[in-house]
Amino acid sequence: MKIKRILVSQPKPSTPKSPYFDLAEKSNLKIDFRPFIQVEAVSAKEFRQQKVNLLDYTAVVFTSRTAIDHYFRIAEEMRVTVPDTMKYFCISEATAFYLQKYIVYRKRKIFHSTGKFADLAEVVKKHKDETFLVPLSDIHKQEIPTLLNKAKVKYTKAILYRTVSSDLSDLKDVNYDVLVFFSPSGIASLMQNFPDFVQNDTKIASFGPATAKAVKDAGLRLDIQAPMPQAPSMTMALEQYIKKYNKGK
Repeated sequence: MKIKRILVSQPKPSTPKSPYFDLAEKSNLKIDFRPFIQVEAVSAKEFRQQKVNLLDYTAVVFTSRTAIDHYFRIAEEMRVTVPDTMKYFCISEATAFYLQKYIVYRKRKIFHSTGKFADLAEVVKKHKDETFLVPLSDIHKQEIPTLLNKAKVKYTKAILYRTVSSDLSDLKDVNYDVLVFFSPSGIASLMQNFPDFVQNDTKIASFGPATAKAVKDAGLRLDIQAPMPQAPSMTMALEQYIKKYNKGK
């Protein structure tokens, strides 16, 4: 059987120029999108139990837009006015620009990096006099505290939101030829929603080493992996695999 149907465990792209749409058209595929995980807010009551006072910090480190949303949400719920003197350190320029939703951008001290946390940690390191707050999800990359410890800066992690499994019960009788994953949480959600999942001929594609490891740890077969030298993106990896696979069918 040729590969015809793919499920991507992410929200549907908001732009019509997504490479997934190009792939679907070029390879005559049906590609559906469905987030396997979702973000859930930590309540003000739960936040208080972390004994974190937002005004004790002179700077905030943002690793995502979601972190920005939840930082300002919790400030509002705690009736805290974030001072104009607060400094913001963002993972990327796009994340930094997102701050405009909440602050007058040009009047603030905002620093940003290249999209890699290792580079952001280097920027943070140059501001050792600051006391940093790092808003995060309960599931976050270990490199964040590791690199901040290495930078020898004063910081506190604040868990402001959680990553939880989506309810996928409506997908029970829907069969896809390829399932595409981007995080270990996505694999955890698959196993939680479908504890009796048997892979059989279903192909599994994963992005990043942590996701690849989660696939194997779950006892599943990993068929398509990205990024690879010959396929730096997931759509390229899928296209190359499908072309080769469908040719032999």
